[in-house]
Amino acid sequence: MSENDKRFEGSIPEIYDNYLVPLIFEEFAHEMADHVAKAAPREVLETAAGSGVLTRVLAPVLSCETNYIITDLNADMLERAKRQQPLNENFGWQVEDAMDLPFETNRFDVVCCQFGVMFFPDKVAGFAEARRVLKPGGYFIFSVWDEIQHSVFADHVTRAVGYVFADDPPVFLARTPHGYFDLTRIVGHLKSAGFAQAEIRTLTLPSVAKSPRDVAIAYCQGTPLRNEIIERDPDGLERVTDHATQHLESVFGSGPISGKIRGYLITAEA
Repeated sequence: MSENDKRFEGSIPEIYDNYLVPLIFEEFAHEMADHVAKAAPREVLETAAGSGVLTRVLAPVLSCETNYIITDLNADMLERAKRQQPLNENFGWQVEDAMDLPFETNRFDVVCCQFGVMFFPDKVAGFAEARRVLKPGGYFIFSVWDEIQHSVFADHVTRAVGYVFADDPPVFLARTPHGYFDLTRIVGHLKSAGFAQAEIRTLTLPSVAKSPRDVAIAYCQGTPLRNEIIERDPDGLERVTDHATQHLESVFGSGPISGKIRGYLITAEA
């Protein structure tokens, strides 16, 4: 994984929240929130919270007595999340690395992480840290995307951008968000981190956008794919976004478009 894969800075958080969240994250957030709420936790830690889509969906379904700490490695993303969420005395917001959490051992009933573990540089170490801060019998609930061909829009944007930079195609989307999909490998990493068992649900949900342009902006400008594009052509972001838009229009048409995206919701018991 490139260091650029973790750079959600500048205008990325706002574009990510406005375009990418409704495109691919909101429906999955409801699934995870329901799963977390069923555990009736009193202490919840969210890692890699991003711009806060899970936070916004989960907070209203938790007990009013639940303490909820929301963390992310990127200060800009966490600030965006905090601005979108009403103040609550039971909430804590902290810029923290999921690989090195500052919390005491056996504190939380649930640690949840929506589509963030793919960014862990050492999956076993990251899982072990979640295991450390969980109470015995607590749950680590997280999600990952399936490989990129099961995410129709991400796949097409990757192809379109690759055509522009044929000699050095940017592959952020395939490499990182859609690069940790092997369930046998994931379960092995969980066992190595000390989790006894894991339950896996496959979720195939709709991905809907008002236009192909919205999809192109979401991926080309609202993710670290933007960093890869600018590295190759500092003035080419709009040109590449336009090319991705045209490609999507050629495949899906020019009006509202929809596709499918597949991921896995995984629950590991401490």
